Amino acid sequence: MKTVLLVDDSTTLLMSMKAILEKAGYAVQTATGGDAALKLLATLKPNLMITDLNMPGMDGITLIKEVKKLPTCRFMPVLVMTTESQQQKRTDARAAGATGWLVKPVKPEELLEVLKKLIP
Repeated sequence: MKTVLLVDDSTTLLMSMKAILEKAGYAVQTATGGDAALKLLATLKPNLMITDLNMPGMDGITLIKEVKKLPTCRFMPVLVMTTESQQQKRTDARAAGATGWLVKPVKPEELLEVLKKLIP
């Protein structure tokens, strides 16, 4: 079973995304921020991470940079899911190591289609 780590400061969003992904057959771990995600990654080896961009404390771009420093996560696909649509934010996320970009609200079928391509 493929494991997805969801990182977002919105517990409502985490619950709805987790339900969608679990229904599609993924194992899901959640973290409410960058620090919590990094703690989880000390023992968890997900196949993919989806992170919000704007979170209190550590933002998504900083989280991606930190995650990409971990030997076990260097090649893990990372999706950014945010309400932001600025090109500069996308460029910054890509430079940090993000694989792709999803704009909230994401339709479940679109999300699952992207995941099938990144973690077949």
